[in-house]
Amino acid sequence: MKKLQFIVIIASVFMLQACVHKIVTVPAKVVYKTTKGVVKGTAAVGKAIIPGDSDDDDDKKDKK
Repeated sequence: MKKLQFIVIIASVFMLQACVHKIVTVPAKVVYKTTKGVVKGTAAVGKAIIPGDSDDDDDKKDKK
């Protein structure tokens, strides 16, 4: 009887590992994707607000 209880406990531990793995990785993936989107959005806004070299290049072409 003790052997059966031991086997059941070990089997339960292995089954629960998948649940724990999912609980840990899913929030990490969500945070990663959210942060990635925010950084891309911030970069796009920064490029739109801060005048870039493209305006300077256009001015140089007009002068030639």
